[in-house]
Amino acid sequence: MDPIPGLSKLTVSSKKVVLICSDGKSFEIDEAVARKSKLISNMVEVGCDGPIPLQDVTGKILEKVIEYCEKHVVEFGPAELDDEEAEKKRRIWDREYIYGVDEETLYYLILAANYLSIGGLLSLACRRVADYIKDKTPEEVRQIFGIENDFTPEEEEAARKQAVWAFGP
Repeated sequence: MDPIPGLSKLTVSSKKVVLICSDGKSFEIDEAVARKSKLISNMVEVGCDGPIPLQDVTGKILEKVIEYCEKHVVEFGPAELDDEEAEKKRRIWDREYIYGVDEETLYYLILAANYLSIGGLLSLACRRVADYIKDKTPEEVRQIFGIENDFTPEEEEAARKQAVWAFGP
């Protein structure tokens, strides 16, 4: 089992869940942390015994997902929901966490958060992408994501006239 530096000493519950990644890496984590994922929570609910295979997530990405989930269960858990100071700390940590990953990792975090159904992480990662493309032209967004413009100049002009609100003055 691969420990996560700095987080492996945290204990939330005595019950553990073993997750096996697509690259064969395995992680043993507290059930409460694993349950941040609706997918895993549902599997545990129906009595899934033994390791849970995660075919669409690599060990590198699952390590980042677990880091997020552990932080949100252990430090920012339900007891802290009404505490303004704790909420401020959570927002600061979330921002540092999501802006601390490179673009490729961000892409795979979005896929993993979607696959595992971890709404908070998915929203956080998508917000970073939205911040990144904010105020960019359609051409710049196409270049960032490698999207080919398949409109003819005439079709593009017609679309701009139809949706003036989307393209500005």
